[in-house]
Amino acid sequence: MASIAFSSGHLSTANKFRSVFRTRNASISCKVNYEGNGKPGVQTITSNQELSPNLVIPYALERDLTTKDKSKLRVLSGTANPTLSQEIACYMGLELGDLKIKRFADGEIYVQLCESVRGCDVFIVQPTCPPANENLMELLVMIDACRRASAKTVTAVIPYFGYARADRKTQGRESIAAKLVANLITEAGADRVLACDLHSGQSIGYFDIPVNHIHGQTVILDYLASKRICAEDLVVVSPDVGGVARARAFAKKLSDAPLAIVDKRRHGHNVAEVMNLIGDVKGKVAVMVDDMIDTAGEYLLFLLSNLHS
Repeated sequence: MASIAFSSGHLSTANKFRSVFRTRNASISCKVNYEGNGKPGVQTITSNQELSPNLVIPYALERDLTTKDKSKLRVLSGTANPTLSQEIACYMGLELGDLKIKRFADGEIYVQLCESVRGCDVFIVQPTCPPANENLMELLVMIDACRRASAKTVTAVIPYFGYARADRKTQGRESIAAKLVANLITEAGADRVLACDLHSGQSIGYFDIPVNHIHGQTVILDYLASKRICAEDLVVVSPDVGGVARARAFAKKLSDAPLAIVDKRRHGHNVAEVMNLIGDVKGKVAVMVDDMIDTAGEYLLFLLSNLHS
């Protein structure tokens, strides 16, 4: 699967965020004010009738979400990527749950829910992107807070699952951190995990709770299709031998595009050397498919080696 990068954005005071999404009969606009320390403030969703006074909107679509939604669904956001969480909530026609997250002087994380979630299905959106340890611990504390607040179910939505690469022992006396993180999330009180493009499918088996593994392949395929690249000019490249199956499946959905493989040697963590290139990429558009992009050093090596050749 191709990797999708999520950035943890820190928004400055008084930044404005606005998005519009379509319903069957009308548009609903979402205005969000980010205030104070960059955390999402109170949002209001109003009908598009303000912008188009002559538009008749059914009563069912006239909603003011400053008054709490009567549904039993709650979306909470950590500090890793509040923009992504806000987009998800707006798409669902909901407002983000109200909670307080702060850090003490010694770095400890404090979480308090500022609204009742008793009997609700709670979704916590928190990728464990850098700083991975901070965001992971924040996720665990948020799950614990929801469980102690008598939430019906708690689903951890983790677009970027940290420690996923440590899913097996390649040398003696190594830890399997992916299993450890899975145990932490389970013991914290999560009922389900929703992850995107895990490093390997076997990580699903580390959890003792249900895991929904979704893929971003469809979005990337649609993007490549919009570029109108001729099938004969396209080649899918696997950055290593271990990713051949993934790249082949991707190439099959691109009109069975040809495949190329990079033969590389690792001399340490985040250190690699390209030894050989198997396949023809000359004069073609190369699409490299990988499950995780960390430093992107492998891709730079690939480009340099082809420029040299």
